[in-house]
Amino acid sequence: MVTLQLRQMVVYPGQQIHLQDVDWVEFEAIVEELGKGRNSRIAYCDRSLELRMPSPKHEKAKVLLGNMVTILLEELEIDNECFGSTTFKRKEPGIGVEPDDCFYIQNAARMVGKDDLDLTIDPPPDLVIEVDVTSKTGLEVYKRLGVPEVWQFEENQLRISLLENGEYQDSPFSPQFPDFPIVQAATDFIQRIQTDGRR
Repeated sequence: MVTLQLRQMVVYPGQQIHLQDVDWVEFEAIVEELGKGRNSRIAYCDRSLELRMPSPKHEKAKVLLGNMVTILLEELEIDNECFGSTTFKRKEPGIGVEPDDCFYIQNAARMVGKDDLDLTIDPPPDLVIEVDVTSKTGLEVYKRLGVPEVWQFEENQLRISLLENGEYQDSPFSPQFPDFPIVQAATDFIQRIQTDGRR
């Protein structure tokens, strides 16, 4: 068997590495070795670990969607806490993930001032954003965390999935913004930016 150090691996923008049969102790050691100042994202479920390096296209869409949510929350004067790409992990049921962006909205008051998370007592984020440009984010890890709403942006289309009775169901609207046509607005917004620029 060959043993490599993580620092020996290079993941280029838009690429990913999959590691199979990774137990919880190994997963935590890998996250620790990768450190907090990295650009890569992780997803861990069913002893499978994926390391992803976002591409510029991915990062642009992620920032734009996150900004859209932030602006809507501010305009509607809704309290929230943004936790960005925080690492969410639970030993039981053996899952870990770093979303592209995430927000506490209904649970914002509980998360004010929190710098460390313990998902055995802290709730999962109320809204998670995933931009799938070069890799597809599975919903299983979010289902096991109990995240009530996931936005997935893929092929210039936004899909909203709501957790209902333990399964995700597609929805044409977001319960966070029931009076705003977020699916169409996000799609139009990102398409316009491609030709007109951010302003």
